[in-house]
Amino acid sequence: MDSLQITVRDIRHSPTLDAHIRSKAAKLEQYSSPIISCRIVAEAPHKHQQSGRLYSVRLDIAVPGREIVVNHEHDEDIYVALRDAFNAAKRQLEDYAQIRRGETRSRKRQVLGDAAAAPSPPDAV
Repeated sequence: MDSLQITVRDIRHSPTLDAHIRSKAAKLEQYSSPIISCRIVAEAPHKHQQSGRLYSVRLDIAVPGREIVVNHEHDEDIYVALRDAFNAAKRQLEDYAQIRRGETRSRKRQVLGDAAAAPSPPDAV
């Protein structure tokens, strides 16, 4: 990965949190290479009286010819918010890699798509 930028807002930025984010970001290259840049913003934007502190994570991942954006909001645990955001990014990177290789998305979707395109049988009289 050429560039990794981590921004943490309204959260205590610890070395453990930083190492966790860097580890998750490094694993993304397993799903699509090369990743040109990755910007990660983790924040606690809302302070509600009735519920616990809610966290949001935004990932902006630049790959050749495309930018993948993931927004994950409303988790009460920053590590859960990070996990869910990186899992969503992983799925998008896998889809991007398949499209780039010229593969279809999945056999199940292809079969369902073919069935939907087939003409319906004539009504019996």
